Amino acid sequence: MASGANVAPSGRRPFRQFFADLGPGLVTGAADDDPSGISTYSVAGATLGYAPLWTALFSFPLMAGVQLMCARLGLVTGRGLAGVIRQHFPRWVLWSACGMLVAANVINIAADLGGMAEATTLVTGLPAVFWLPIYAAIIVTLLVWSSYRTIARIFKWMTLVLAAYVATAFMIRVDWPSAVAATFVPRVQLSHRFFSVLVGIFGTTISPYLFFWQAAQEVEEERALGRNSHQRRGATPEELRAARTDVVIGMFASNAIMYFIILTTAATLHASGRAIATARDAAAALLPLAGDGAYWLFALGLIGTGMLAVPVLGGSCAYAIAEAAAWREQSLASPPRHARKFYVVIAVSVVTGLMLDYFHFDAIRLLFATAVINGVLAPPLVLIVVLLTRNRAVMGDAVNPAWLDALGWITFVVMVGAALGLLLN
Repeated sequence: MASGANVAPSGRRPFRQFFADLGPGLVTGAADDDPSGISTYSVAGATLGYAPLWTALFSFPLMAGVQLMCARLGLVTGRGLAGVIRQHFPRWVLWSACGMLVAANVINIAADLGGMAEATTLVTGLPAVFWLPIYAAIIVTLLVWSSYRTIARIFKWMTLVLAAYVATAFMIRVDWPSAVAATFVPRVQLSHRFFSVLVGIFGTTISPYLFFWQAAQEVEEERALGRNSHQRRGATPEELRAARTDVVIGMFASNAIMYFIILTTAATLHASGRAIATARDAAAALLPLAGDGAYWLFALGLIGTGMLAVPVLGGSCAYAIAEAAAWREQSLASPPRHARKFYVVIAVSVVTGLMLDYFHFDAIRLLFATAVINGVLAPPLVLIVVLLTRNRAVMGDAVNPAWLDALGWITFVVMVGAALGLLLN
């Protein structure tokens, strides 16, 4: 349901309206906790213990701010991010942004497919090379012959498995004084290991592909209501408020899962001196809750989040290329016969990611490396989003309020600082 596109009748209960307002932001939040995110948070907790917990609290307003700017951009302009960049920036900026996005997304697709395959190997014993083409084929087939909404309906329930990390945190021995202190008192270590984890966390929470996806999905919601490109321009205060509710709830849910993954792996793996080198190591954090069933829980979580995230990665590539090249009205809502080039981009993105997996990269290392790559590539795109959404020629009277503008600039400065810290240490 459109975030704010439908205003509730006066008789609708506030509780029902609250959930009716949850749309693209909630889907984006779910896709954010993809296999790369799960692995990055697990590595963070296992490597640094409770120390990174503050990043969950710190990154929440930053990621919510950037995603809200992208949502407002889509609602007000009626275009996706690449389409707006094409109108207001030189072509070299447009294609540089799209090139960075596609490169990062293809590597991310490879990492997510590899993580899903290795997790499945964990519980079936069949080699990952067997599962890789199966997952790629399922995703492309469902996108071409069905829809992303269908994928989300099927696999969103599997992502609830991630709540196992929340339950585990209250079943194990957690050093709560240390955990609370680490949550509210940031500790920065001047080491390459610390900054690689920090950039990875920022990169998997504030990811470039989510910027393009958020704006594009706001436009999709408008298209679903039958609005043409002219009718999509502009947004009412009610629509903007509903988008804010949607994004904040989605990002909060994403960061809550992040917090408990770091907490659980810190209290189990780091406390026992166990590093993460394989999927089995990462799944071990759930052993106190589920025993041998921990491996099934871990596998189901990675598969479910991967099935949501890989289409988002491929879809954001297609939206960016379609908007940059001015392909008219091509989207996931279009049937394949009317949007062949759009679906070809998705298929090529997934297949290219699949081919990268056959170079036998270590799945866990690649998942973490993908987050670091996103963390390095994100700042230029954050800057573009901030400049667009504070520009009255783009947004009219819906330019960023001062608090949102401040969040955007803080996000840019923090991510640049983290990337420089990684390069200099």
